[in-house]
Amino acid sequence: MQSPKPFSPIRETDHEARVLARGLIAKARFAALGVLDPDTGAPAVSRIAIGTGPEGGIWTLVSGLSAHSRALRADPRAGLLIGEPGLKGDPLTHPRLSLSVRAHPFPPDAPGLSALRAHWLAGHPKSKLYLDLPDFFFLRFEVLSGLLNGGFARAYRLTPADME
Repeated sequence: MQSPKPFSPIRETDHEARVLARGLIAKARFAALGVLDPDTGAPAVSRIAIGTGPEGGIWTLVSGLSAHSRALRADPRAGLLIGEPGLKGDPLTHPRLSLSVRAHPFPPDAPGLSALRAHWLAGHPKSKLYLDLPDFFFLRFEVLSGLLNGGFARAYRLTPADME
């Protein structure tokens, strides 16, 4: 006798889920970043500023002195959590997007840096205070997969194409 297929809380990804995920990414100005500490292998989490680039994608500006940039240099795999609770209600009923990503440093001499810099400043004007410090650099996050929790009983697995 064959066992019944176990129940999965994951719904089939649909247009509504894709729109919600893309909206969370487009509106996000910060996220929780999970990395692996190169000294201990233990997970470490910090809050970082994020935004989209002039041609899309998820970007951040980090200090080369930070623990998370050191961790990403050792192992570029990371996790991002995007989405914040609303002002009212149970925080777990608000949408959030958990992404598996790979970090790619943007070379300081690469074409397009001035456009990226201007785009970043338009969305993060206070970063003007530190953007030109010598230890700061941009990272692009390559999205590998995602898990969208759109609220109670609304969980979806997403591919990179679902979030473009």
